[in-house]
Amino acid sequence: MKQKVVLVTGMSGAGKSSAMNALEDMGYYCIDNFPKELLPNLETLLEKEDHYQYVALSVSAIDYLDFVTYFKNMPEPISIVFLDCSDEELLLRYRFTRRHHPMIAIGKATTIEEAIEMERDLFDHLQDSAPDMIHIDTTKITPTSLASRIRHRFKMQEKSQFTLTFQSFGFKHGVPLDADMVIDVRFLPNPFYEPELRDKTGNQKEVYNYVMEKPETQDFIVRLKNYTDFVFESYDHQNKNHMIVAIGCTGGQHRSVSICNWLYDIYKDTYRCFKSHRDIGVDEE
Repeated sequence: MKQKVVLVTGMSGAGKSSAMNALEDMGYYCIDNFPKELLPNLETLLEKEDHYQYVALSVSAIDYLDFVTYFKNMPEPISIVFLDCSDEELLLRYRFTRRHHPMIAIGKATTIEEAIEMERDLFDHLQDSAPDMIHIDTTKITPTSLASRIRHRFKMQEKSQFTLTFQSFGFKHGVPLDADMVIDVRFLPNPFYEPELRDKTGNQKEVYNYVMEKPETQDFIVRLKNYTDFVFESYDHQNKNHMIVAIGCTGGQHRSVSICNWLYDIYKDTYRCFKSHRDIGVDEE
């Protein structure tokens, strides 16, 4: 199994946590502060399961060289991301968050200024060991901008990592509490009033065709797609990870199921998509 390993390192306070969060959202298996003493066991761990195909490791300045040396002997090359930031900005960030600098935590420094200087000197010496590393200066960029750069550089496939869940439901059973968008389709022609369709659902072709071929539905889905195209694209560009779109009719059997299935088919090749039908079988409209 071919693996992709990303080593995230750099100045403490420069954004390693934000970078790791972005990679995790993309599907990478992220490990923060993996003990260097366990490095001999890492290869066995990575080969154990399929979900270790994409791995990101956050590494401190102290342990950085040990990890680089270890991965030089691996069959697949790794990518190294070095996050940098001006000393002045790092100082402001630590004073704002009041977090302990790692160099202070392990007793190597007594002040933040000393800790930053010590860590920078250490990295200046070590960066020659990996001249091809990806260098990102976060001094004047937001965590959102950093996440965008990470996502662009390390996306695992051409399809967007933004995830959509389409869920049909019946209003008579309550609106899903976790829905980000609710689409009410109770105005569409109802197959419930057709005796031969009443006991079927939007998962069956004859019900789906009945709903989708109506002029009202054809007009509606044109307007709906223009709206959802804009919303989904905007969410994706803003590094939102997941959106739940709930489509409701009266009982959640016919119209909502049909529109839910249509939305899934429209977007499944663009985004990571899932669908579910919450109220099928609960009762009838």
